[in-house]
This record gives sequence, structure tokens and C-alpha cells, in this order.
Amino acid sequence: MAQIVYSSKINKIRSFALILVFVGILLMYGGILTKRIEWLMVTFFILGVIMVILSCVVYLWIGTLSLKAVPIVCPNCEKPTKMLGRVDACMHCKQPLTLDKDLEGKEFDEKYNTRRYRKEIRAKQKEKNQ
Repeated sequence: MAQIVYSSKINKIRSFALILVFVGILLMYGGILTKRIEWLMVTFFILGVIMVILSCVVYLWIGTLSLKAVPIVCPNCEKPTKMLGRVDACMHCKQPLTLDKDLEGKEFDEKYNTRRYRKEIRAKQKEKNQ
């Protein structure tokens, strides 16, 4: 049976920012290769710089999110990790984690972090109370 490997949200966003840096550098390198066509070279350089600046913005954003994340110790690998949202994965061993008692024992699904899912749960709870 194939095992599903989960990834931490913080690591996903950091990986995206790193990809933006490399794409930006590759675009600027493409600008060097096309230096005979000035407009194409300038276009590649501008796009590359925009990608690198965008990656800096993403790194800044995930840094602020990381400060708000809940620090916990993973029960599987016993290493400190950070958790964003109701469900997340350990940064080290990819173990699915939750701090919500209602979600313990349920199948790991990232939909539990969405506002729509929380609204549905609240609506069901209101129906039960009425």
C-alpha cells in the first residue's frame, strides 16, 4: 500500500520562495544569453529581478507567519516543530498533527484548515442545538 507523505505548510511556502529565487536567477541568466537583442535582454532582467523581489516578499510573509505558529513537540520524532492551522505535518518526519480534539483519529485532510469547512461545522452545531 502506498503511503501518503504530507508536508508542513511552512516548508511548502519556503520551497515556493526558493523556487522563485532560482527562476529569477535563471531568467536573468537568459538575459545575458540574449544580450544581442536588447529588448529581450531587458525583459529577462526585469522579470528576473521581479521574481527575486517577490521571493523576498514571500520569505518575509512566511517569517511573520512562522512567528505566529504554535510551537509543539512531535509525538513521533520528539523534535520541536511549528504548526499552522488546525492540521499540519511535522517539519522533520512528516507525521500528520492536530491540536483539535474533534479531529483526533480522523483521516488527515487539509480541508480542515479552510474557513468553509469551519462554517459548515458551526452550521451543523447550530442545527443540533436547536
